[in-house]
Amino acid sequence: MTPPQRSRRHATPFDLRSSTVVTNDLARAIEGLGEELAEQQRTATAKAAALSVEAEGASQELRPIVRDEVYRITGEALRNAFRHARAQRIEVEVRYDARKLRVRVRDDGTGMDASVVHEGRAGHYGLPGMRERARAIGGQLEVWSERGAGTEVELTIPASAAYGSQGGRRFGLFRSKQGTNA
Repeated sequence: MTPPQRSRRHATPFDLRSSTVVTNDLARAIEGLGEELAEQQRTATAKAAALSVEAEGASQELRPIVRDEVYRITGEALRNAFRHARAQRIEVEVRYDARKLRVRVRDDGTGMDASVVHEGRAGHYGLPGMRERARAIGGQLEVWSERGAGTEVELTIPASAAYGSQGGRRFGLFRSKQGTNA
């Protein structure tokens, strides 16, 4: 067994669409979005949180719907960190392994009260929407936070739901059942 590969990705905001759609490089797409958000923060406040994006393990082809939802969930976590947390540092970790895909977003910002973590904030749909998206793709979203201690968002998706199909099973929904002429 080879040790997990670690790589640091660099992208510009203009690489965003091509990296997710064409090359299926989730870490690169997330970094592109993070850089775009950092630039918006710099424009508004003259300084931005430091962003770090790291990929562990060999990059896997993700099912398109999973890739898109993971990107949206991670994007919401990044937007929250840049816009609301007053963080100095934001870290994203994408880990590919044989059993699951895991994406973590951590910040050292102001944190949230437990009631907001569990129930969300009235009139805001970020956390409930993230949880809903995670469930829709067979994943689980965990959020840890407390006032003054930052926030960590972790999305985990079983490999069987996350990774592109193997061995000709790509169109499994349309496979005929054994013994039928479908």
